[in-house]
Amino acid sequence: MYFSFNNLQLRYEPFPIGIARPLMDESLYRQLLDTYPPIELFESHSEYGKAGVKYALSEKLNAGRYYQFIKSNPTWRDFHAWVTKGSFIREALAALKERDIDLGYEYRDRTQRVMERLKNLGKGRLCTHQPPIEARFEFSTLPANGGMVVPHTDARRKLATFVISMVREGEWDTRYGGGLDINRPRDPRLNYNQINRHAGFEDMEVIDTYDFMPNQGVVFIKTFNSWHSVRPMTGMDSTALRKTLTINIVRAY
Repeated sequence: MYFSFNNLQLRYEPFPIGIARPLMDESLYRQLLDTYPPIELFESHSEYGKAGVKYALSEKLNAGRYYQFIKSNPTWRDFHAWVTKGSFIREALAALKERDIDLGYEYRDRTQRVMERLKNLGKGRLCTHQPPIEARFEFSTLPANGGMVVPHTDARRKLATFVISMVREGEWDTRYGGGLDINRPRDPRLNYNQINRHAGFEDMEVIDTYDFMPNQGVVFIKTFNSWHSVRPMTGMDSTALRKTLTINIVRAY
C-alpha cells in the first residue's frame, strides 16, 4: 500500500472533496520526489488546444516519453503498476465508501472482467451491467510565474480525482498561490456542468482553498457542479514549479 487514507477528511458541499495528509510514508515520498521526471519531458497544454498555463506528461500528452520514463525508472514503474493493475482502485473506493461516498462500482481486474463477459455472453447478454473502471495518472507542473488551471468540473468519464503534491518542505512559497480552489458559480445557470464546459475565474466565487503543501492528496468526486481551479500564480520573479501527480479513476468507456 502506497497511500494511507486513515486521515482522509471530506467535506460534502458543494461536492465531495477533502484532503489526506500525510498521504505517504516519508521515505517513499522522498523516493518519488527524487525521481520525478525532468521538466524537459513535459508538453504545454496549449500545444494540444487545452486551456490554462500547465505542462503535463501522461499517456495522452507525450505518451512516448511518458512510457519510456515509467519503464526506465524502477520506482515509478512499480508505482504505475500499483495504480493501474494493483490494489489502488480497490483501496480508494473502500476509503470513499467508509466516508459515505459510494460510487456504485466494484473494481474487477482484467481476468474478472473477461470471466464476467463470458458469463454474460452465455446468458445472451452483449455487455455487463456497468462499464469497467480503471485508473491512470499524469505528471503535471504549473510555473509559479503565471501558471493556472481554469475553472472546470472534469470530463464525464471521470469518477474521482487524486491530486498529490510533489514538493519538499520549504520548497514552495504559498504566497505565490498554487492552492486548489473550490468554486461556486456566481450565476446559478452555470451550476449544472456535467459536460465540463470551462469558465472564467471572474465567473466563480471561491468558497475554500486547499493550499499546496508537501505529502498531501486532495481527493474529489466528479459531479455536475464539481467546479475547481488553480488561480493564476503570482511568483513572477520565480522559477519554482508547482509539481503534482494527478490520478484519475475513470469509466473505461
